[in-house]
Amino acid sequence: MSAGAPLITAPDLEGWDHAITGKVRDLYVPAGEDLASATEVLVLATDRISAYDAALSPGIPDKGRLLTGISLFWFEQLADIVPNHVLSATDVPDAVRGRALRCRGLDMVPLECIVRGYLTGSGLADYTRTGSVGGHALPAGLTEASRLPRPLFTPSTKAEQGEHDENITVEQAREQLGSELVDELDRLTRAVYIRAQEIAAERGIIIADTKLEFGFSREGGALTLGDEVLTPDSSRFWDQAGYREGVVQPSLDKQYVRNWLTSDASGWDRHGAEAPPALPAEVVERTRAKYVEAYERLTGREF
Repeated sequence: MSAGAPLITAPDLEGWDHAITGKVRDLYVPAGEDLASATEVLVLATDRISAYDAALSPGIPDKGRLLTGISLFWFEQLADIVPNHVLSATDVPDAVRGRALRCRGLDMVPLECIVRGYLTGSGLADYTRTGSVGGHALPAGLTEASRLPRPLFTPSTKAEQGEHDENITVEQAREQLGSELVDELDRLTRAVYIRAQEIAAERGIIIADTKLEFGFSREGGALTLGDEVLTPDSSRFWDQAGYREGVVQPSLDKQYVRNWLTSDASGWDRHGAEAPPALPAEVVERTRAKYVEAYERLTGREF
């Protein structure tokens, strides 16, 4: 049976106006202000989960708090590489404390900044078809989970909600946004990944790939790291101890949900018009456990 689209109701927060409901996050602006010009926003991470551009039901308990905690950890670790949008994790309404961040208003760059250190997912599909990923030619003989010769910047378009992102080459991104900006995004994205990979490796985790988003601060115009960063929603985390090239890796991220959706057990045709089915209780519980493990291993804190 199809679950249909989950019912979404953004909470009323004193002093803030609800502006946008995304697949996972709700965005607020100070009361009376406009999203297009606000210099501050409130970013609320919910327990919602999405996959293949579809909103799923039910949510994953505590996911909003876990994503917020992991993002805060990484923003602190990366602050010397690139400024981030966080203003405060404590000066937020009590009702959403722990899963809301008060942030700088940004004019977002219309590009998903993806960096890949290992070959899997859509990158593997591109390589199998063309011998390259995002326009980067790669050696022959690579397979599932092969480590790439160097981290690759492989951008994609940022689609509207309900639409599909499209992988593009760096050259196509340059044509759309200009070489200077795209080259800086390339440099920053790979620098963030290399630092994060070093930190995660100390904790026994491989970051196979991740997606970042950047924007320009409305106060000063600096290129700024926004959205979430290096969470199980936006990254593939693999256990270093069990890594084996040539096979699909067990993951500590949203890939577990994707795998269930595309399995015979779900009965869902993701290319069809029908909404995805409801997630079984076991899938919800195991997904939460994976997110908690990622949080605890990366941050060193008990959840």
